[in-house]
Amino acid sequence: MARRLTWVLSLCVLASAGSMAQVAQKPAPPAVRTAPRPAVARITTPKEEFGHNFGDDYFLANYQQISAYWKKLAKESNRIVLEDIGKTAEGRTQLMAIVTSPENQKKLARYKEISQELAHARGPDGVVLTEAQARLLAKEGKTVVWIDGGLHATEVLGAQQLGEMVYQFVTRNDDETTRILQDCIILFVHANPDGNDLTADWYMRNPVPEQRTLAGLPKLYQKYIGHDNNRDFFGSTQAETENMNRVLYREWFPQILYNHHQSGPAGTVLWSPPLRDPFNYNQDPLLVLGIQTVGLALHTRLAAEGKPGATMRSGGPYDGWWNGGLRNTAAFHNIIAILTEMIGSPTPQRVPLVMDRQLPSSDLTFPAPPTTPAALWHFRQSIDYSVATNRGVLDIASKMRENFLYNIYRMGRNSIERGSEDYWTPRPHRLQAIATAGGLAGPAGGAAGGRGGSTPEQDAEVWAAMHRPEDRDPRAFIIPSSQRDFLTANTFIDALLETGITVERATRAFTFAGTTYPAGSFVVNTNQAFRPHVIDMFEPQDHPDNFAYPGAPPTRPYDNAGWTLAFQMGVEFERVFDTVKDASLEVVKDWNITPTPGVVPPAGAGGYLLSHDVLDSFRALNALAGRQIAMTSAPMVIDGRTWPTGTFWAEAGAEPVLAGLAQRTGISARALTAMPDGLVPTRTPRIGLWDQYGGSIDAGWARWILEQFDFTFDRVFAPQLDAGNLNAKYDVLVFVGGAIPAGGLGRAGRSGAGGGAVGTILPVPAEYVNQQGSISATTMAALKTFAEAGGTIIAIGSSATNLGAYLALPMENHLVENGQPLPQTKFYTPGSVLRARVDTTSPFAYGMQEHTDVFFDNSPVWTLGPDAAARGVKPIAWFDSKTPLRSGWSWGQAYLDGGVIGVDAKVGQGRVLLFGAEILQRAQPHGTFKLLFNGIWTK
Repeated sequence: MARRLTWVLSLCVLASAGSMAQVAQKPAPPAVRTAPRPAVARITTPKEEFGHNFGDDYFLANYQQISAYWKKLAKESNRIVLEDIGKTAEGRTQLMAIVTSPENQKKLARYKEISQELAHARGPDGVVLTEAQARLLAKEGKTVVWIDGGLHATEVLGAQQLGEMVYQFVTRNDDETTRILQDCIILFVHANPDGNDLTADWYMRNPVPEQRTLAGLPKLYQKYIGHDNNRDFFGSTQAETENMNRVLYREWFPQILYNHHQSGPAGTVLWSPPLRDPFNYNQDPLLVLGIQTVGLALHTRLAAEGKPGATMRSGGPYDGWWNGGLRNTAAFHNIIAILTEMIGSPTPQRVPLVMDRQLPSSDLTFPAPPTTPAALWHFRQSIDYSVATNRGVLDIASKMRENFLYNIYRMGRNSIERGSEDYWTPRPHRLQAIATAGGLAGPAGGAAGGRGGSTPEQDAEVWAAMHRPEDRDPRAFIIPSSQRDFLTANTFIDALLETGITVERATRAFTFAGTTYPAGSFVVNTNQAFRPHVIDMFEPQDHPDNFAYPGAPPTRPYDNAGWTLAFQMGVEFERVFDTVKDASLEVVKDWNITPTPGVVPPAGAGGYLLSHDVLDSFRALNALAGRQIAMTSAPMVIDGRTWPTGTFWAEAGAEPVLAGLAQRTGISARALTAMPDGLVPTRTPRIGLWDQYGGSIDAGWARWILEQFDFTFDRVFAPQLDAGNLNAKYDVLVFVGGAIPAGGLGRAGRSGAGGGAVGTILPVPAEYVNQQGSISATTMAALKTFAEAGGTIIAIGSSATNLGAYLALPMENHLVENGQPLPQTKFYTPGSVLRARVDTTSPFAYGMQEHTDVFFDNSPVWTLGPDAAARGVKPIAWFDSKTPLRSGWSWGQAYLDGGVIGVDAKVGQGRVLLFGAEILQRAQPHGTFKLLFNGIWTK
């Protein structure tokens, strides 16, 4: 009865309203689209097209086949049009199939307009819609539902079910399908064409079906970042991410998003929302309840069809806290976004017997029996489950069409109102402190608390403490163009623009709250529909202390606990407490900002100075490779400006290269009439970046970052390292997460390859043969020789920094007590942003701030031995506070005080740089990239 009441309540809430919106934005140019065709007498079946049905055992269709089939269907059916939404990282055309009734196809432009207006809660004139206007639009509009597949390409079910769904919805004429097509516009999005081709071709290459396997994939299934392609949706760095974000936040603004994944928890068939706690407190209640409503509709559909094995909430690790995944970032845009994790393989598989999954509960009402050797789980069963879950989502999207359309408006208008007045986002540690001070049982761990018998006066006192003016949310953020690295601030603004955030730019200087800001400064007001995302990018996350019971180990977040992008990128901004309005502000309509061209005046014999504060200066260094480049050895004062020690100097002949870069990137240079004294030479580095067979995700991120800043480098694998003579080829070797195992050698790192039951792995193609092998004792000896002979080794993250132990550097684990590593009950810091002290006199930290935000994920922290200095080992970065947490969760953070996270170690004639913190984390922490770049360029 309680569960039924919850379901009814969810439906009622979804049908109600709230209140908020966002400044209308100019949509991107329309994508290339096929025209709807008249229906033909007969439509080609998958069996006729491929010789197989989707879901047949031992068969996978690749993207080339699926896209060709979609093109054929678009010629045969008037229910489908195709859009080219952009190129992938490997240059394929990424397609989206828009499926709806023929009548709706004729009015797509109008329905898109309605979806845009309701999502922003504003009309074309930018004025906030009234409730009456919103209800009329909701009555006229169609529910826009996004269904994707194939994002994680080794989760092969996603792409195959997508093909099956498109086929069914252009051919079936039953009442439900007809109703859904009339009420909904379905965006079927293939999320990873490159990966679909790789995995399907790899699986199908064995001519013996029963021996086919996905094991042994030779490279990442997204060119750079593999599985992390679902960790990129607020950074928006990859081609496919940009394509999908453009559809989501510039064009279609769906009310519902369904993101397909694998695999279901052991002993079940699938996991689906409702999510477990905590959800992110920036999100609207209607969003959280909407996810529950759609999730329960999906579960109800499966039960009605007699399909057991669906679990929810505590049945999986998925929460609503993190931002960054495809469905996660959508939730910060008021889109009811869900995912499922479902079993499925073209090779028949087992559903094991897990006793904990056999006793029904509210989170697993209909357990699935285990399979038997005689009756394994077949791929077609997973296709049928996927069709059922898709139809469950589409059914409720149809039946509650006006509710979903109205409620996205209501959430947007709620956001506009919260951003227009004083508002206090709940923060668990602030509430806990207030409760403790007031003698109340607070909400620690996300649990509700309170004290009975309080007086109205006491309640009023505590309520006032919860709403102190100094604790309210900002109404706007101002990013001054005068900051030390405004080009990186531009990159941050690009990330906001690519997720549909309204940004304004000053066309001239303006004054606000007593401060004058120069022309070119950016303003991000929070009175916009996507306020949850704005707050999430600027303000710290405050993850609750989440424990199952007192004394239990922490309940880990699904992904990171803190990620504030402005902190990670080192962007300087002002929090202000009134909406910024000025005649000089114009809405930025660009997808990516075109930087103001930099200044490069003609130089005399003295050459040029380039600021080390500006991260993009490294692009200039790389463009000038082979010319004379150095760093200053002392501060210089020129025309009243101080150029600090470590400023880059380039020879006078660099003018043509610098002038070209200034136009493209906004880099500026200071011309000199005379060469500075005491210049310190740099090197033109020959770089080797470690990677492994199958591809390392961390190495892929490093590759992408180095390419963005125009570094030239080689990928190096264990066989090349083992061959020795490394100094003849490289000046710098870079190792990242997964490279160097602790304790034993030969263990592979974090890879994007693999997946699926093991059949017979055929010989790898010749181009990958020299990539096989792991780091070994032979490798370590070669690395030691390389460093001693003058090479630089840079090791980043918890695995790579094991190098310090192999080299017997005077370093020990800092996070110990009584000689034992701290248990998680005393210290636990999942992915979060912490503030560290940096030795800015070190050449490896030139251009950085004395206190810098770093990304930390239970990372290595060291204490240097008493003989460290004598042995040439010194700290570059360390914690100098008992409260270094800036964003996220750090249980027992006081233990970090005094711990070192960056080390410069002299090894023979060379150097080893160790960084425990994740200074390249998913290409987000631009504020710490210099630790790598300086290490590469400094002799």
